[in-house]
Amino acid sequence: MKHVYKVLAYLVAIEVAVQAAMVVWFEAGLGKFIEGGGVVDKTLAESGEAPFPEFLGVIVHGINGMIAIPVLALLLLISSFWAKVPGAVKAAGLVLLLVVLQVTFGIVGHSISLVGAVHGLNALLLFTAALYAARRGAAGKAPAMPEAPLAARS
Repeated sequence: MKHVYKVLAYLVAIEVAVQAAMVVWFEAGLGKFIEGGGVVDKTLAESGEAPFPEFLGVIVHGINGMIAIPVLALLLLISSFWAKVPGAVKAAGLVLLLVVLQVTFGIVGHSISLVGAVHGLNALLLFTAALYAARRGAAGKAPAMPEAPLAARS
């Protein structure tokens, strides 16, 4: 179970990195769309179709943030109870707490734009906490027992 715990923690960190990549990919595409004469207004949002290929980035960002990462964080917490890694439950609990905050900031950020900045900062905390949890899982291996000195064997 220690291996499952470690893999899940690394997956959370990887997903946070994917989140950053997807939102920047979307923003770059949005810039190209506007430079090419595209207009961003309420009708664009209501059209129900992707106006440019990079729009997929914001869709992936939403699905990962609302479904994939919360599920991974919950599985990480569940696995931490059987991982037999010192501090695993606390580390996984911190990851889950930061995920809950991240989802909340992501939702509220659509109404209060300053919360969007907090959403970005919390992502860095979440990435760090997930790596910390993963490293605890990697460090949780039992150390090899040293051999007794020759004099003690006799």
